[in-house]
Amino acid sequence: MKRKPLDEQGLWQYAVRALGARAHSAAEMRTKLMARANRQEDVEGILARLAEYGYLNDVRFAEMVAGTRLETQGFGKARVLRELRQRRVASGTAEEAAARTFAGVDEMELAAQYLQRRILRHGPLLDEPKQLASAYGKLRRAGFPTPVILTVLKRHARDPELLDTFEEPPEETAG
Repeated sequence: MKRKPLDEQGLWQYAVRALGARAHSAAEMRTKLMARANRQEDVEGILARLAEYGYLNDVRFAEMVAGTRLETQGFGKARVLRELRQRRVASGTAEEAAARTFAGVDEMELAAQYLQRRILRHGPLLDEPKQLASAYGKLRRAGFPTPVILTVLKRHARDPELLDTFEEPPEETAG
């Protein structure tokens, strides 16, 4: 069932409720409002008002997302940047937020902690090439660069020499 289009006041209430439920980037909010607006021209005014009141701020949003992903999930910088791109934050804003968030962070230590917490729960060493490949993929998706991943995996591989011949798979393209 299609929802009834909203007038300016209805859009404002919808936007405030949506932002109360979770943070959104300006682009995400624009898309939500455009889908519900009776008059498309009302959307820009609502977005401007949200920004004026401090409810919508992409810099603050990007820093919050980056900080949360680092602190609660232990993700690497590349994963944070990928998420910010998916949430349609301007690339310059995303890069600056990630740089500030990850300043002083030792990605090698972060990757080691991620490996320990998420992958090595069942044993201290990775025995099989298949386990190493799986661990590599998980660390890569978590946003860590290949040189960091290989160094960390060598510390936890029963046969670290298996990683000496490792060939980096081609970069995944963002969908």
